Amino acid sequence: AWDIVKPFLETNEGLEAKTLFQYLQREYPGRYSDGQLRTFQRRIKNWRAVEGPAREVYFPQIHKPGKLSQSDFTHMSDLGVTLGCVPFDHLVYHFVLTYSNWETCNICFSESFESLSEGLQCSLWNLGGVPQQHQTDRLSAAVNKPDNPEKFTRRYQSILDHYKLKGRRTNPASPNENGDVEQSHHRFKKAVDQALMLRGSRDFRSRKEYEIFLRDLLQQLNQGRLVRFEEEQALLHSLPVKRLDSCSRFDVRVGPSSTIRVKHNVYSVHSRLIKEQVTVRLYSDFLEVWYGQRCVENIPRLYGSSKHYIQYRHIIDWLVRKPGAFENYRYRSDLFPTSRFRIAYDSLCERHTLTKASKEYLRILQLAALENESGVDDCLRFLMNREELISADKVEETFHFGKEPEAATDVEIDEVCLQGYDQLLTVMEVSR
Repeated sequence: AWDIVKPFLETNEGLEAKTLFQYLQREYPGRYSDGQLRTFQRRIKNWRAVEGPAREVYFPQIHKPGKLSQSDFTHMSDLGVTLGCVPFDHLVYHFVLTYSNWETCNICFSESFESLSEGLQCSLWNLGGVPQQHQTDRLSAAVNKPDNPEKFTRRYQSILDHYKLKGRRTNPASPNENGDVEQSHHRFKKAVDQALMLRGSRDFRSRKEYEIFLRDLLQQLNQGRLVRFEEEQALLHSLPVKRLDSCSRFDVRVGPSSTIRVKHNVYSVHSRLIKEQVTVRLYSDFLEVWYGQRCVENIPRLYGSSKHYIQYRHIIDWLVRKPGAFENYRYRSDLFPTSRFRIAYDSLCERHTLTKASKEYLRILQLAALENESGVDDCLRFLMNREELISADKVEETFHFGKEPEAATDVEIDEVCLQGYDQLLTVMEVSR
């Protein structure tokens, strides 16, 4: 059997022992039992150590103060952080000085150029100076493809030039060359996990509260690196007078549906801008829409593709005039700002024709646009709690002249007594 296996090992060092063993079992049915696998694995392990090909060697590097920083993105979702009990799916841009291991981070949601630009610039200004060199792995936002004569993308090179940084990149399939920041990812995420355990909760009231938590943790971690960090600080060169804009700019024309398409996603703008050309400034987590010298919209950024963000206030006036368009509107799901608006529409559909239900619902939505969305939502809750039939007239009457909406119902959850579970386990053990 070894004469059969050895040529495979010599030509493909990545083959695993279990894969080869399964191959032998298929080729020679009944000859090799599962109990022989461990012996087979030891034989291959011994051959690789004594006769196998040489393995890749990693060479520890001497780090000099103030010379090199490294950065990369790392996913944080596996830590289970929530904002208002809603899972917070995010990354952080992680920046490390290789000599002192001083580190900082910036919350982001994709590995885009905008996230890279904002993360790197925030890190340098937080650091208070600029090292000689900065190294990233082969991020598409920073590094061109191998067949491109220019090492870095034009936009990333402009950041390096602005801060007088010399750029470095890792070789293909060599993430170990960005080793300091890769190791720091693990240590940082472990420290965050431990701090969350001590905190007693992974839920935060807002993103701001979570950012403060991370900032305080980083200050604590960096306290132990002050001596070497002070050596680095003395050798950093000064920051430029101002930061570069961390955004990409696009000139787009507003379509007849009062929407623009940016990075394969659709956003609404006010209908008065239809047929006009606007400038979009795309940042890491939001975008600005400019017309002339004026910012007319600030919209949360969508990630991925084929998504949409339609604000009913932009189009409600024309929807009221064309209620027949509502039922099959491609982005209709965006026109229910809360679950109660959706429930109200479904209730109207049960009692009226689709045309009548659409007209009634759009009047309710228009009231929210003209007056106050949360106020209309409170009126819907008030009417639903009283089991009254929903209509546009009834909602408007309640909003302007009606009863004070009832306070939201407080949900009380009794403290769980864990002793009951212990007793249950004891009973189950006895029954066995």
